[in-house]
Amino acid sequence: MNRTPHHHPLRLRRSVLSVPAVNPRALAKSAALDCDAIIFDLEDSVLPEKKAEARAALAAHFSTLDRSSGCEHVIRINPLDGPDGALDLATVLDCMPDAVLLPKVSEPQDVLTVADWLSEAGADDGPRLWAMVETAACILNLAAIAETGRTHGGRLDCFVVGLNDLRKETGIADIPGRPFLVPLLLQAVVAARASGLDVLDSVFNDFADEEGLRAECRQGRQMGFDGKMLIHPTQIAIANDAYGVTEAAAAEALAIVAAFAAPDNAGKAVVNIAGRMVEKLHAEQAERLLAKADLINERKKNA
Repeated sequence: MNRTPHHHPLRLRRSVLSVPAVNPRALAKSAALDCDAIIFDLEDSVLPEKKAEARAALAAHFSTLDRSSGCEHVIRINPLDGPDGALDLATVLDCMPDAVLLPKVSEPQDVLTVADWLSEAGADDGPRLWAMVETAACILNLAAIAETGRTHGGRLDCFVVGLNDLRKETGIADIPGRPFLVPLLLQAVVAARASGLDVLDSVFNDFADEEGLRAECRQGRQMGFDGKMLIHPTQIAIANDAYGVTEAAAAEALAIVAAFAAPDNAGKAVVNIAGRMVEKLHAEQAERLLAKADLINERKKNA
């Protein structure tokens, strides 16, 4: 049976904040934020004439970065078919972030080209790869792109949906509740899960609208996303809460794990828990949820 792999380490990716690499104040503040990951952006948030300045600022920032916080550090580069992509990758080698976020991914070769470049540059144990899902071609090729991370040697770890570009390219309306985008969002989730990848929901543009963000986070969690890409520090707490583990969920998971560990249930594929038939697959899900809860508690201790 062709089972979904889980060879990538479990990571917290509830809140993933995008920070313009050209903004020194934002770079300095980012170190103290309670987000699970930071995307240092060299692409959309940096004007063409500021790209070199942004690369220099990012290299300086990484030279003093505390890598022990548990926060993932990701660099979003420019497309390789433009004048800045190769220069950005050189900066990646100087900084050695946890991951590189690839923009405008349209086909598997977009991922494989960067993976090969990193290996040839000697970064065999270096950055993982994340892929932006923000083009119509990417939606059509999601399964094939995800499969580049399916093997143990694959660098691809995570999809990040970019609805601003996708809406612009497709003309799909920006309507509260995202009714016409839900099918595309679910395709990203299914493709990611089929290859054992994480998947992050798109940014919520109105950072002053807290209730709107909460509603979209609830929707994303219900669709199966691991977390949300954010554009402002005020959004972090809401995303952490929405994609966290509640006490009730943790208690239920503990009960499931304990039930399958009981001697009377040894070897059983299905057990009865308070009148509810629970399968072995639910025990596996419960174990991952409890591992996530442990990571959250560890982050709180180190905060």
